[in-house]
Amino acid sequence: MDRKTFISKTTLGLLLAAPVYSLLNCSGSDDDVPNPNPNPNPNPSGNCLDNGTVSSIGANHGHTLTVSKEDVAAGTEKSYQLSPASTDNHIHNVTLTSTHFNSLKTNTQISVTSTSGGGHTHSVTVSCAG
Repeated sequence: MDRKTFISKTTLGLLLAAPVYSLLNCSGSDDDVPNPNPNPNPNPSGNCLDNGTVSSIGANHGHTLTVSKEDVAAGTEKSYQLSPASTDNHIHNVTLTSTHFNSLKTNTQISVTSTSGGGHTHSVTVSCAG
């Protein structure tokens, strides 16, 4: 194989490998990946109506979610956009139903799954702040 053919084939291989690598590393749900940010309130005993909430996002890589005590008190279904990921700026959404808010009003943590963004979803747990 001459030099030109070698460089051409190597370049083609690298161009094909990058998207394949990206798809393999960011496909499906990432709920099976250990959470680098464990639930900040592992023994939920706070009070959502008085103190608001804290959120834990499974396999997180830069997203955040804020659910205010005012939203909990209102108890009306609401969709939230997770803050964009720090890695590639993709977004996810979660919807909390009136049933979720009723659980939070009784200081019971809830879990939902985000919409897909960047080729994956996140498990999101909302607990009452202490």
